[in-house]
Amino acid sequence: MAPQVAILVVAALLVSATAPSAHGQASSAPSPAPAPAKSITAVLTKAGQFTKFIQLLQSTQEADQINNQLKSKSFTGGFTVFAPPDNAFAALPAGTLNSLSDQQKTSLVQFHVVSQILPAAQLDTVSNPLRTQAGDVGRGKYPLNITSDGGQQVNVSTGVVNATVDSTVYAGDRLVVYQVSKVLLPWALYGPPVPAPAPAPVESRKKKKKAGTAEAVADAPVADTAEGTTASAAARGVVGDGFGVAAITVAAIWWGIGDQEEEEEEKGRVYR
Repeated sequence: MAPQVAILVVAALLVSATAPSAHGQASSAPSPAPAPAKSITAVLTKAGQFTKFIQLLQSTQEADQINNQLKSKSFTGGFTVFAPPDNAFAALPAGTLNSLSDQQKTSLVQFHVVSQILPAAQLDTVSNPLRTQAGDVGRGKYPLNITSDGGQQVNVSTGVVNATVDSTVYAGDRLVVYQVSKVLLPWALYGPPVPAPAPAPVESRKKKKKAGTAEAVADAPVADTAEGTTASAAARGVVGDGFGVAAITVAAIWWGIGDQEEEEEEKGRVYR
């Protein structure tokens, strides 16, 4: 029996030396890859009731733009999407969307997307107007304002419509989707024309005109001096001409007196 036991012991040692330990396998196994970020279309499709908004996202290629960035390993930002459900689109007046050009439809969709993560806890503290992917937040353009009534309700205003945030559809590391009660119609596409700045009052314009005339006169001393110089020269010419006439007159009188005396002397010699 002893030789058999020895053989069994040797065999057991050989098996234990060649087989990897469970601990070694655990330590050398690669870590699982992080779950890929969900696409905006997948989130909305799973939630249901967003068919029309998905169609707009796809037709304007906004869905591809969002999804490609979410899949990129170098992308470090995020998106917040305000998604109107199908009944919000059904409530729009006829022709609201059909009247838009392709570029305007793209701007409409971009107006529902913010290029940053806005958690629900921060919605009532955002800096207004909020800048969306549509761009300019100036007066009459694409301003979006988010406010809270102090309770649970969050309001979204475009200057054309007032909507509410009804629920959170999805909240991830790089994508947050909220359901809003209405389609967010931007001022630039649906608002009335922004009035031009009021013109200056007539009285103010008259005062400015008078002030400008006075300044122009004050700024032209050379012209006044030249004019004064010309007048002085003319005056001196008149005086000079007066002296010349007087001298000629005196000379003529003098010569006349001399001629008269010579005639009288001639007469006297004749009588003598």
